[in-house]
Amino acid sequence: MEKNNSSEVYVVLVNDEGQYSIWSQQMDIPEGWSQVGASGSKEECLAHVEQVWVDMRPKSLGLCRKNYLG
Repeated sequence: MEKNNSSEVYVVLVNDEGQYSIWSQQMDIPEGWSQVGASGSKEECLAHVEQVWVDMRPKSLGLCRKNYLG
């Protein structure tokens, strides 16, 4: 069950594939992920991710498709 702590601060992360996630500011950032600057409540971070992550496909898929199609 998820702990509901409205005062917890989250950060927005992105990986090399351009995939986004939110992470508790209290935890170490996982390997392969970088903070993109946005932080705040869980809801604020999720809203930011919704705004910036418009193409859910991993970057590698787009590169494969581009190479295939020429």
